[in-house]
Amino acid sequence: MSKLFRRATAAVVLSVLTVGLATPAFAHVKRTVGRLKFTVGWGEEPTYAGFRNSVQLILVDSRGKPITDLGDALKVEVIFSGQTVSLPLETTFDPDSGEGTPGEYRAWFIPTRPGDYTFNFTGTYKGQKIDQRFTSSATTFDAVKDPAEVQFPAKDPSNGDLAARIVGDESRTAAIKATANSGKRAAGTALILSIVGLALGASGLGAAVLRRRPAKQA
Repeated sequence: MSKLFRRATAAVVLSVLTVGLATPAFAHVKRTVGRLKFTVGWGEEPTYAGFRNSVQLILVDSRGKPITDLGDALKVEVIFSGQTVSLPLETTFDPDSGEGTPGEYRAWFIPTRPGDYTFNFTGTYKGQKIDQRFTSSATTFDAVKDPAEVQFPAKDPSNGDLAARIVGDESRTAAIKATANSGKRAAGTALILSIVGLALGASGLGAAVLRRRPAKQA
């Protein structure tokens, strides 16, 4: 009997572990805001710079009923390192076909730099004003990662790295052109001065020759 119990216990534990490993862990923030309950995070995790992703909002009322009539009542601002972009929230639920998730909304974009992002939801829903910020952290949702962390066998430069290199090359090219133009101007000035000097020298030489010529006798 004890053997059967141990086997059954082991089977249950193994089953739980298998399910836990097979199910991805999504880091989201849950917050009650007046009559609404917010669940906020990335649409796809882990999140890598340079790849399309989305702000994910799951919105329900105080009784847990999905909010499906949000319309354009709310918008989300994505904030990164002092830069801000305003994005519309689009429902994933189609009431006609029943496809999608009721109460789920997405704002699609491509995060181009690794680091922490902030999602700021603003607007008014049925008379309730909303202004709520959610920032990625170790206790909320994931920061955007550098794709080089998971690249194999070669670590290719990201689009951001390539853009930075192009800007650097353009700056160096502009500096080289400026130096070349400055050199050309200096060379031109030196040439003009040389010509003027030669002209003055020739004029002086001519005057000296004239002074040395003997005067004609009458």
